[in-house]
Amino acid sequence: MPQFRKPLTAVAVAATLALTFALTGCSAERISPESVRDKADEKAGGAFGSVDCRDAKCIALTFDAGPGPYTAELLDILAAEEVPATLFLLGKKHIDTYPELVVRAADEGHELANHTWTHPRLTEVDRDEVRDQLQRTNEAIEELTGQTPTLMRPPQGRTDDTVAEVCEELGLAQILWSVTAKDYQTTDSDLITERVLDQADRDGIILLHDIYEGTVPAVPGIIDALKADGYTFVTVSQLMAPGVPEPGKVYR
Repeated sequence: MPQFRKPLTAVAVAATLALTFALTGCSAERISPESVRDKADEKAGGAFGSVDCRDAKCIALTFDAGPGPYTAELLDILAAEEVPATLFLLGKKHIDTYPELVVRAADEGHELANHTWTHPRLTEVDRDEVRDQLQRTNEAIEELTGQTPTLMRPPQGRTDDTVAEVCEELGLAQILWSVTAKDYQTTDSDLITERVLDQADRDGIILLHDIYEGTVPAVPGIIDALKADGYTFVTVSQLMAPGVPEPGKVYR
């Protein structure tokens, strides 16, 4: 998985461009969680599940590229804080190396999602490779947990029409983000916390990585501060309920 074995400066340069690329290269509209809820509410009769994000000040905490050596600590924190998260899991050297953490995350009620098998830029590989990257990861998660993911996050946020078409075929909605701590740039947990809190807003989707040394130690402070500010933590799917993200579409 070369993207995460390069020197930090190289990773930082590449990842700094992620949100820019996430907003280009695909003709699909970027759909907000609020618009998904509003559209569904016309037909749903108020069936919003355990949290009604029309009234609650909701935010989704998401983690990319795990499981890894810090994921057990992350799950301990989330359990203690009673906070659900959406985990965009990576296959090679992650799902296949820490299968027990995939099972634990599912058992503890977190939402499991797809972040490809080897983290390629999906816009730079052919259609068959896009399909293989996503299908292989889905199958690995399903084999371990019995759950088939319905959400994916393209590495570095890079997507295009081909990626969207394959995601539609596989039943995967594309989930980007509205808050990034750029935790690939720093091991300073206080700085990671500050960056998240500066950007956090209602219906936000926070992007973090549980593979970097400074990230997991920042999580308790992020949770405590956002709870104190009136936020309710939900999974990405809960954020959009009673709407359901549509396969192939892009959400942020």
